Amino acid sequence: MNQDIVHIAIVEDDHEIRQTLNLILDGSTGFSCKYAFPDAESAIASIPNLPVDVVLMDIDLPQKNGIEATRELKKKCPEIDFIMLTVQSDDDSIFESLCAGASGYLLKDTNPADLLVHIKEVFNGGSPMSSQIARRIINSFRIIDNPLSERETEILKLLSQGLNYKDVAEEVFLSPHTVKTHIKNIYSKLHVNNRAEAIYKAIKQKLI
Repeated sequence: MNQDIVHIAIVEDDHEIRQTLNLILDGSTGFSCKYAFPDAESAIASIPNLPVDVVLMDIDLPQKNGIEATRELKKKCPEIDFIMLTVQSDDDSIFESLCAGASGYLLKDTNPADLLVHIKEVFNGGSPMSSQIARRIINSFRIIDNPLSERETEILKLLSQGLNYKDVAEEVFLSPHTVKTHIKNIYSKLHVNNRAEAIYKAIKQKLI
């Protein structure tokens, strides 16, 4: 396979979009796009046996979705890079795609010139994202203001490790009564009623 040329496969159920992408990519210098699939099943069956560097993967496919297809193909072909090319911009779709092995996430309104740049970018080891997708990812990692004090956070971490009140008290050199008071304050600040709810909420909000 000529490594001066990026070999691309498309997985897209919309015939017009698939054909347009195929023509643009295959007609651009430095790119070859000889393979296009209308569904996940045909892509999974064929791509492992094809000389492909980058796959443009839609998410909303007829049966098995593009995230599942990416997960299966990435296991079989770890050397291939996957770029999600989709209209989906919700957090779940973004993070499930990245966890499945996608190296990039672009929206379908990406213009053709930028798309070519992004394909080259992922081919060279980058992780291209549409600007609004990158912003959503950054926002999701913003640290939520922690309503708990340093001591309360320490106690909740110990509770999450399975320690009981007495063990926690010994660990932080406080009386059991004082620990119970801290725990009561933790429940109040997190608006929960028990240990399990407190731990779940704290982990979900990245407080511990």
